[in-house]
Amino acid sequence: MFATQDEALKYIADQDIAMVDLKICGIAGQWLHVTIPARTFGDRHFEEGVGYDGSSGSGFTTVESGDVAARPVPETAFLDTFCEHPTLSFLCRTVAADTREPFASDPRSIAEKAVEYLRGLGVADEALMAPEFEFHVFDRIEIVNDSYLNLVNLESPEIETDGLTPAIPAKRGYMRSPPADRLQDLRTEIALTLEAMGVSVRYHHHEVGAPGQCEIEVGLTPLVTAADQAMLIKYVVKNTALRHGKIATFMPKPVYGEAGNGMHVHQKLDDGGKPVFFDHQEKNYANLSDTALQYVGGLLKHGPALTGLTNPSTNSFKRLVPGFEAPVNLFFSLANRSAAIRVPRYAVSPEEKRIEYRPPDFTGNVYLTLAGMLMAGLDGIRTKIDVGKASFGPYDVDMAKEPEEVQREITPLPRSLYDATGALARDHDFLCQGDVFPSSFIENWVSARRRDETEAIATRPHPFEYALYLDT
Repeated sequence: MFATQDEALKYIADQDIAMVDLKICGIAGQWLHVTIPARTFGDRHFEEGVGYDGSSGSGFTTVESGDVAARPVPETAFLDTFCEHPTLSFLCRTVAADTREPFASDPRSIAEKAVEYLRGLGVADEALMAPEFEFHVFDRIEIVNDSYLNLVNLESPEIETDGLTPAIPAKRGYMRSPPADRLQDLRTEIALTLEAMGVSVRYHHHEVGAPGQCEIEVGLTPLVTAADQAMLIKYVVKNTALRHGKIATFMPKPVYGEAGNGMHVHQKLDDGGKPVFFDHQEKNYANLSDTALQYVGGLLKHGPALTGLTNPSTNSFKRLVPGFEAPVNLFFSLANRSAAIRVPRYAVSPEEKRIEYRPPDFTGNVYLTLAGMLMAGLDGIRTKIDVGKASFGPYDVDMAKEPEEVQREITPLPRSLYDATGALARDHDFLCQGDVFPSSFIENWVSARRRDETEAIATRPHPFEYALYLDT
């Protein structure tokens, strides 16, 4: 929104802004925030930042060394329409409290370093990315997790007939129109709010899942901007739903037997404004350049390890199962939604040529997800991976229907969070190239995912287990 901090401060004074809100992305990927009266907000906040406890909630530090600071980034500012009083919000970098240097584990700084590493390699000067936003909107969710009562009750009017409108059958919601689609106006309000905040929306529609699954797509933007926008889009989706007395969730698999919520990420590289992924000689599969195919190879080679970063929840692996257009195997193909990497058939011009990596979901930290994918792709370019020799494809088939001997040649995605974090623990040198990801960060990430999620879920009886085992 602003090129400089002076522009930002002038706007605050001229527009009678009441509050300035600083939004901080924690390690796990959620926004935290601190609010400052506009009359006291000045240059020192941009230069020194605002100190906070990095050990409490954000996951940046331990208790004994908890002080960090949030420094607002002027170009990320937006008017926060969800606040009652005029409020200007800034996204922040987390910096060391004493030196004001970027904190090594700050997700936004890691994403910035990944782009710097790209430029240092001389491969391209920009990584352009565009996540797809799939989410569910429910009327109400009731959750009880007591020792003697386990309960989740989801309410959606789209799966219950009211005598006037038929219910949407399971997995039959794709692009349904009103009156069956009852969320058209809600999605339009989200889209208009985003447009007013500077986010260009391509389109929105009802997704496959009958109980309120939606999708919003945006255009390709530079990596860090794409991550910034993703955080803003989630914020707008959730708060707009709340305004309408509903709850929105990006949870990968909220409903058994229905389509899950992925974060398919479209991506390409440009150099000096010229596309790097297009094969101008038209000798390669799907007109992908040698560089693009090597990038694809890097993503697929490191796919198991990436999953520990891009799908870091036990629920992620309830989505990554056959039968729901979610990938379970690491191969690429043209227009094939069972592939981990789909080359969109409609992206035919040099400027449009891109790939879509389909495994990720929004339980990951979007800055780390995008940075991790870039680093994997660049490792493929750096080592000149041959996708054919590595058995990564292309395979223009539904792999689930292929003979067992064919399927055995394909590397599968991990089937659990434990396996995914194990793969990440073994294979993360590609992330640490150029000091982009600190190795200690990866170690702490793996430890936290296993302690807080894998082990926490493993020790709790599941309601379905009672149906299976009560009569033993």
